Parts: sequence; structure tokens; C-alpha cells
Amino acid sequence: MKSKPLGRTGLQVSEICLGTMTFGIQADEAASHAILDKAHDAGVYFIDTADAYPLGATPDLVGRTEEIIGRWLGARGRRDQVVLATKCFGATGPGPNDRGLSRRHILAAAEASLRRLQTDYIDLYQAHHFDAQTPIAETLAAFDQLVREGKVRYVGVSNWPAYRIALGLAACARSSWAPIVCLQPRYNILHRDPETELLPLCREQGVGVIPYNPLAAGVLTGRYRPGQQVEAGSRFALPRAGANYQRRYWHDPHLGAVEHMREFFGPRGKPLGQVAIAWVMAQPGITAPIVGASRPDQLDGTLPAVDLHLDADELDFLNGLWYELPRERP
Repeated sequence: MKSKPLGRTGLQVSEICLGTMTFGIQADEAASHAILDKAHDAGVYFIDTADAYPLGATPDLVGRTEEIIGRWLGARGRRDQVVLATKCFGATGPGPNDRGLSRRHILAAAEASLRRLQTDYIDLYQAHHFDAQTPIAETLAAFDQLVREGKVRYVGVSNWPAYRIALGLAACARSSWAPIVCLQPRYNILHRDPETELLPLCREQGVGVIPYNPLAAGVLTGRYRPGQQVEAGSRFALPRAGANYQRRYWHDPHLGAVEHMREFFGPRGKPLGQVAIAWVMAQPGITAPIVGASRPDQLDGTLPAVDLHLDADELDFLNGLWYELPRERP
């Protein structure tokens, strides 16, 4: 496992980031700790989470993922060995100020994450979504305050459109605030919209990119076939999040594209999940794809992607799949 700089910062991260949104529902605490152990032993020391996780959490479960990670860090004594990223924005309580990117919520959310994670600093603190109800200056000034207080080392964003990131970068430069150094977008073989504006902006401005959903919620592993019903217990069946994932990927054109991948890469002996991750890693400007698991053994099928090379013919084939998929409406 190689290390790479996060954008133009001096921070080094593993070339794969471990995603943890399964911890607490799809994976219980024992399985979650086993996943963390296995990833760490394989050289993955970059961990991403969020205060609103686990995915599909009911109000009583919000924050459980950070708690699980915090207990792992405490039990293993590995805080100094990992780069720890978390996010704020989502609802963490019933009140109107228990969500969003206001100064009040950001400062409160950061303190709560520090407590759950059992640490006194967060390496990368990210805005999970953009908050159109809060001035961007208020958000970024609050992030800067956390950096100046030593509670956060670097600041990033997730799911922000390009023009919002550009505005944020300009605001940080004008006010000498801690800059946005990282973007976390949805990006994979079946969803390449970030190539239009997001990725060129990040390359130009030296912003690191850590894409989520590189496996398209498991579709790109070949686990699902056209005409198949949604499996109970899968991400597509989660009561609070499954519908969104079905909207993204549970369509015959997408499942059919994966069938074509199976036919093409099967004779070449290249597992589809590793192909999907290797493809993301091969794209210009990518720092580290975020790879998750609900069982430790799933990492055996994904982490070897760091050693998988895709030749020109294979990249051309994958380009052809994207060009034939129907475009998503904004």
C-alpha cells in the first residue's frame, strides 16, 4: 500500500481510504473492529466516517459509527498511526440547530465527534453536504476556528458542486482561513459526471479527491444481475437509504453494463470489484478511493486493486460503457 499527499498539503494518506458507514447496522462492533484490523494490517491507515453514520441510522443510532471507531482506537492504541476523517452536516438531534453548517452546529458537532472518537483532534474535518441556508463565510470561518484551536488539522467538503467549491476557495484565500484541501464526491465507472467540472477544478487548485461509491454500492462487483430483486440486508434494502441507492444504480442499463464488464474481464482473470477500484485510482487527480466493507473477508476482494493495472484496451472498453449509459438528470 503506497502513501500519497492529500492535494497540495504535506499530509500523507494511504492510497485507499477505509469507509465506515456500514459500522453499526450492516456490521456489528466485533465485525467493524475486525474490518479495521484487517485494513490496518494491509497498510490502510486513512479512515473516513461521519457523525450521522451508520448509513440508514434511526435517530437512536446516529453517532454509533464514530463510537465504534473510537473504541477501536482506544483499545488498539493506534490514534497516531491513522489519518482520521469525519464529517458534519446531517441531523444529530431533533432540534432545528442540530443539523446544517451554521457556526453553532459545526462547533457543537466537532466537540461531539471528538468525544465519540476518543481523540483530541481530527485530521480531516469535512462538510458532508452544502448548506444553502447558511452563508458560506460562516461555515468556513467556523472550520477555521477549529483549525486555530488545534481540534482540526485540515478542512474538506463532500458533495459540493464545483461553483460552491470555487466560492469557498476564494473566500478562504481572501480571509486567510484554513483552505479547502479535499473533496469527497460520488465517482465510479457508472457515474462520471464529476469529470465535467469538479475534477478539473480540483486538479487546477490542488485539492485532493477521495471518491466514495467506487463500487457503486456493490453493483460493480458483479453481485447483482439484470432482473434480480433487491436482496434483504443489502445496502439497497436499508429502510432509510435504500431508495436513494436504488435510484442511483438499480437500473437495467447499469446492471447490463456490469454484465458486459463480466464478459470482457472474465477471460482476462480480473475481478470486477478490483477493476472498478483500479479504474478510479488511475484517473488524474484522484488521491484515494473510499472502500468499505460489511465483513472483513470482503477486503480480500478489493484491496488487491492497488496492484491491478488496466491497459489501454481495457480503459477504452470502460469508456465505451459510460458513453452508452443514459445520462442522469440533475
